Amino acid sequence: MVEMLEARNAIVNATADSLILFDEIGRGTATYDGMALAQAIIEYIHEEVHAKTLFSTHYHELTILDETLPHMHNIHVSAVEEDGKVVFLHKIEDGPADKSYGIHVAELANLPQKLIGRARHILEQLESSEDKIIVPEEAVAVDVPETHEEVQLSMFPIEEKTVRTKQEQSLIKLIKNIDLMHMTPMDAMATLYELQKKAKL
Repeated sequence: MVEMLEARNAIVNATADSLILFDEIGRGTATYDGMALAQAIIEYIHEEVHAKTLFSTHYHELTILDETLPHMHNIHVSAVEEDGKVVFLHKIEDGPADKSYGIHVAELANLPQKLIGRARHILEQLESSEDKIIVPEEAVAVDVPETHEEVQLSMFPIEEKTVRTKQEQSLIKLIKNIDLMHMTPMDAMATLYELQKKAKL
């Protein structure tokens, strides 16, 4: 709310002679919500306010807006990797950044090396399959019978050929539709709470 109130204050009071500085708008909510708000704000300022605006964001998807917004221009602060370390050059260059350096920055902040290594491993898996959920390394593998047919693991301890109740079917449908990769911790907690309430009915 604080972020949105500050954004509103800037947008409503700005004129074409103003300078607006936005830093990571949308960071306080789920990814898609944040990205949608950030894009809408960029478009509104471009079309309605016309103020000079510096808009920093980690949403790389927004950089393609320069193809449809004639007055938008992408720039980035250059960096290079040397011996696995990132070196920030403190130089502004044209175009969007080609990658993020979040893990490098975490390493510069001296987070534990075990944590850094795990983050790199998770990043590699996420980049190879965006829809894949990364489980802890200690997780015990589930033995699934070898078969050419698709095996469906049940979320509930029911006997084979037992017909699920409408409540069970509803819960399974809700769980399948949860978009875990784009939820904030608070979203996840609220969703789990709602599922638990439904399960107790």
